[in-house]
Amino acid sequence: MAAPTKVTGCTVRDIRFPTSLQKDGSDAMNVAPDYSCAYVVLSTDTGLEGHGITFTVGKGNEIVCQAVRVLSKLVVGQDLTNIYSDFGTFWRSLTSEDQMRWLGPEKGVMHLAVASLVNGLWDLWAKMEGKPLWKLLVDMEPEKLVSTIDFRYISDALTREEAIEMLKKARPGKEEREKEMQEKGYPSYTTSCGWLGYDDDKIKRLCKEALAEGITRFKAKVGADLEDDKRRCRLLREIIGPDNMLLVDANQRWEVQEAIAWMKELADCKITWIEEPTSPDDVLGHLQIAQALKPLGMGVATGEQCQNRVLFKQFLQSGAMQFCQIDACRLGGVSECVAVILMANKFGVPVCPHGGGVGLCELIQHLSLFDYIAVSASLDNRMTEYLDHLHEHFKNPCIMNRGCYMPPQAPGYSVDMKEASLDDHEWPRGKVWQDLIAQGVYTVD
Repeated sequence: MAAPTKVTGCTVRDIRFPTSLQKDGSDAMNVAPDYSCAYVVLSTDTGLEGHGITFTVGKGNEIVCQAVRVLSKLVVGQDLTNIYSDFGTFWRSLTSEDQMRWLGPEKGVMHLAVASLVNGLWDLWAKMEGKPLWKLLVDMEPEKLVSTIDFRYISDALTREEAIEMLKKARPGKEEREKEMQEKGYPSYTTSCGWLGYDDDKIKRLCKEALAEGITRFKAKVGADLEDDKRRCRLLREIIGPDNMLLVDANQRWEVQEAIAWMKELADCKITWIEEPTSPDDVLGHLQIAQALKPLGMGVATGEQCQNRVLFKQFLQSGAMQFCQIDACRLGGVSECVAVILMANKFGVPVCPHGGGVGLCELIQHLSLFDYIAVSASLDNRMTEYLDHLHEHFKNPCIMNRGCYMPPQAPGYSVDMKEASLDDHEWPRGKVWQDLIAQGVYTVD
């Protein structure tokens, strides 16, 4: 197939899964999420397609889909050579249309829409090169890769020149690290055992199954009830043993002082991090929590709902996060994720991407592989979230081996979904939803 030269069309579908029925994804703030995505397909003049997604938890997914349709007018008809020759400038054009920018800027629904389109363009680029996305990033010359980033608002923390030098400095050992990843894979942690809506028997069974698969890092949801959190965390610690890692996630439930007091009550469970203890926008609050918990050996992890690279800059500059949790869809796609990975490396903070949802694990594996091979050259305190949900709907799902992500081999960004899955789960016309609506389990608002 000849290389495409132009984006000729964009389709977006509202895809949802009824995960709330099994309490998958349940936490202190999201009691009954239905994992969903705006699923985007960019068509070209040769028939090659770029697939991109952005993740939501059900209601409101249609709003993101509509935002994608509006923004797609800035993509359809564009020359791909022009986009990829200066991706950073094109990325800015998506976030800076003078009237639509008012709806952000660079945050919320509009930024979720930007992510799906940008992820689709990167997927297309990787397919054009015949490489998985991580390999495209790893092989790219530093100057070319840095040209995909918009440095507006972050140049006081990381300049274009610093980014190029950082990538060049990491070149020694790249081939060895890539070979290591191909043989061993990238370490993960699991959240699949610790959803807040699971009963004790299910937690025990899932933990034992995970241990048998070689998983040594576990995360539990907390924040609804202190006494229940103490009981559940002690149960988890008993099951996984004294040497395996235990992480907890409050999903923004607490006030600052409440978070400090609550976590002190859980300190005897030997917890590595507390994730999203308070508002995701509260840099100073996270800093106060981090300072209070440091003597207890606990760090603060956050980032899955950080709006953009600017907020990450503030977290990193201030020391308010000890673990940087980029989200492949909350940020504005691959380009902005790369910017944050580079900033985190400058400030010595390990990147531990947020996974789960619909396709997030498929996406973030590429980002973590790039980080290790081409940027940080370190696995210290680095791990990528893994949840065993919905992978069967993807043509090239992530592959795990003894608790590690094995590098994807298929060209692209790994989120092409099976047509049957798309047809069955499109809201509200898909067969899965029509059956549930007929049973009265769901209603169309």
